[in-house]
Amino acid sequence: MLLRNILAVILLPLAVACGKSKSATTDTAAVITNVGRPKDTSGPANAVPMIFNLSSSAFDPNAAMPTKYTCEGASISPPLAWSGAPATAKSYALIVEDPDAPDPAKPTRVVSHWVAYNIPASATSLPENASNKGMPAGSAQGSNEGNKSIYMGPCPPIGRHRYFFKLFALDTMLKGLSNPKKADLEKAIQGHVVGNAVLIGTYEKTKK
Repeated sequence: MLLRNILAVILLPLAVACGKSKSATTDTAAVITNVGRPKDTSGPANAVPMIFNLSSSAFDPNAAMPTKYTCEGASISPPLAWSGAPATAKSYALIVEDPDAPDPAKPTRVVSHWVAYNIPASATSLPENASNKGMPAGSAQGSNEGNKSIYMGPCPPIGRHRYFFKLFALDTMLKGLSNPKKADLEKAIQGHVVGNAVLIGTYEKTKK
């Protein structure tokens, strides 16, 4: 009987200590398991990026341009609109060119039709005839193939030509340019392009 009591006195503290150890381990595991928020996979990191897009209400992509925007009409610049530009854009530059000159079957050179730059980042469109009636404040126009600082409408001598309207989003406002030609503007924007959008229109003269 005495031996039994002695064993009970010895074993009781051990049992209590083991119980506390088990409880502490369980609580710690619970704390560790619940540290931090669950990962959110629906945030911006998984959002579909905006697409920089250039369009015109006057003609569809890869479709014929209306006559009034060509040499057989008033030769005014068509309306343009864009969306999805990079948030880092500080300005836009615009180049309109014909890579099919003089003959689409045997092109030998690229003809520039419109050169514009320092279009403010706040702009999202150019109205019809903007080249003549006035570009957005702060913007400027360079020289086209005819050495004029204005839009030059399509006037293909042979066949149907393509006209590429290229809009460049830049991370800066361009400085030091004076009536630049297409090549000058292309050189100036190097290293500053953060996005670009292209619209293609076509035209074939009705009068041969």
